[in-house]
Amino acid sequence: MHTETELTITGIEGFYIRVVTPFGTSAKVDCPKEHLGKKVYLVITS
Repeated sequence: MHTETELTITGIEGFYIRVVTPFGTSAKVDCPKEHLGKKVYLVITS
């Protein structure tokens, strides 16, 4: 993980704000299946 205080990304098609939820002994973030196979960035905020 890279710790940064600013992030600049070009070519954004859109974004979602989601909460990370438990999934067994791990965690997950839900998103529509239309994004399967695409590169995504998960940004962690407090």
